[in-house]
Amino acid sequence: MDNKPEAAREKNPVAETFERIWSQALLAVNTAEEEASRAVQRVAAVAGWSQDEVKRQAQAFSDRLAGHRKDLEHNVEDKVRTAVTRMKLPRREELQAFGTRLERLAERIQALEQRK
Repeated sequence: MDNKPEAAREKNPVAETFERIWSQALLAVNTAEEEASRAVQRVAAVAGWSQDEVKRQAQAFSDRLAGHRKDLEHNVEDKVRTAVTRMKLPRREELQAFGTRLERLAERIQALEQRK
C-alpha cells in the first residue's frame, strides 16, 4: 500500500484551510458590496434623489468599497508573504544549489565505490 497520497493530504491542510478562509472572505466582501448597493437604493428612495444623484452616490460608494477590497487583498498577501518567510522555506536558487551539491556528492560516492 502506497502512503504517498495520504502524506500529500497531510501536508495540505494549511493550504486547504487558507483557501477556505479566503473564499469565505471573498464571499463576505461580495455580500457586503451587494448589501451596500441595496442600501444606496433605499437611501435614494427616502432622500428623493434623482437618478443622476443615485448613480453618482452609488459610484462614489462603489469606488470606496473597491479601495477597501484592494486594501484587504494587499494586507492578506502581505501577511501570507510574512508567514511564508517565517517558515524559512528554501528559495529556488537554494534548492538548485542543494541539488547540484547532491549530484557532486553522488558522483564522489560512485567514484569511491568503483575504487574498491
